[in-house]
Amino acid sequence: MTNTKRSKIKTTKKSDKTVAKNLHKPHLYIIYLLIAIFAVFAAIFFRPKDHIITEAFPVIHETKFGGVYIKSTIDDFNNLGFKYGDSVNVEFSNGYKLEDIPYYNGYYVDIDEPLLIAYPGYDYIKAAVNYGDDLWDTAKLTTSDTAIISLNKREKYLDVQKASDLKYTDTQGSIPDTIFANFRVVKVGNIKNEILFRSASPIDNSHNRAAVVDGLIKNAGVKFIVDLSDSDEELVTHINKTDFGSPYFLSLYNDKKVIALDMTAQFKSQDFKEKLVKGLTAMANHPGPYLIHCVEGKDRTGYVLMIVEALAGASYKEIVNDYMVTYENYYNITKSNDKTRYETIKERNIDTMLYYVTGNDGPDKENLAGIADLDERVKSYLISIGMSEASINQLINNLTK
Repeated sequence: MTNTKRSKIKTTKKSDKTVAKNLHKPHLYIIYLLIAIFAVFAAIFFRPKDHIITEAFPVIHETKFGGVYIKSTIDDFNNLGFKYGDSVNVEFSNGYKLEDIPYYNGYYVDIDEPLLIAYPGYDYIKAAVNYGDDLWDTAKLTTSDTAIISLNKREKYLDVQKASDLKYTDTQGSIPDTIFANFRVVKVGNIKNEILFRSASPIDNSHNRAAVVDGLIKNAGVKFIVDLSDSDEELVTHINKTDFGSPYFLSLYNDKKVIALDMTAQFKSQDFKEKLVKGLTAMANHPGPYLIHCVEGKDRTGYVLMIVEALAGASYKEIVNDYMVTYENYYNITKSNDKTRYETIKERNIDTMLYYVTGNDGPDKENLAGIADLDERVKSYLISIGMSEASINQLINNLTK
């Protein structure tokens, strides 16, 4: 037993001496150094593509829709190896985490669900909760915080990305004015003809539609505009831009016939409700014809028009049909040519909104098409968020008589 131990000790010492001796040989030292350098470079440059972790990016509060801009442009972020449909994790420096959330180029999640989004036209990628509470506030972020994003699972949500990927053109070409501008008269329920219109923005030209909308609302004789998307300061900015080309809008603005609400898309928030009441009360206090718009005339406009249409006696079917015209105008999605997408959009957006407004968003949901007193439920909702019954009745009178 003792001899064995001594033998091992001697062998080890001999080995140590051999290594030490070899290290004094210049060519062996260089080989060891090169191996070490190669190992470092291999770890950096030849790591698996499915193992992606970003640097710590600064964050910015995105106040228009609510959420967190993570300061990496869409192209720069995608060049790191991320792909639409991937599952990612987002960890903020204050410890707040979003785990296993989808990375999409559109809002392809249900209401109140989180995502990382690279929406066309955004300055940076954004972490947000679709139509939900402002993630910036929920996560209690400050401008000194940062975010690190890592790949959780490659292509986990790719099927949803492929099924939902929606794109439209900002070049009019041969597209008719009304379709390109997403402009139409709202004629549902008991609403009088040519008293209420909806459209993309006649003032924000980020999608090259403002001048087209401006000509259409002039021809329609619009007298009062509810601008859901802009603040008063943003209106001035739009007017002072070199590409401003909306003289009819400007005339209404100068006559104080435009109310700028600066609404986010978070329809469950107190801020949204207060501004909704403000906008509808302003309509009650001014004669029409009216225009309601946001940037695209799609999300915020869709929600507010749903309220107004229901209040004026529109059926569930009429509300859905009017809402979905927007998706036909922008994406050529109709019930006949793309039923799967049509139903997904309807259920994810307008149905969820209606369930909420009618107090029907619990587990035991009613059939929306079977609600006979939709107008009364919407009226109750408006009263519950602060709109006076007198203003509600005046608005109904303006629209229907």
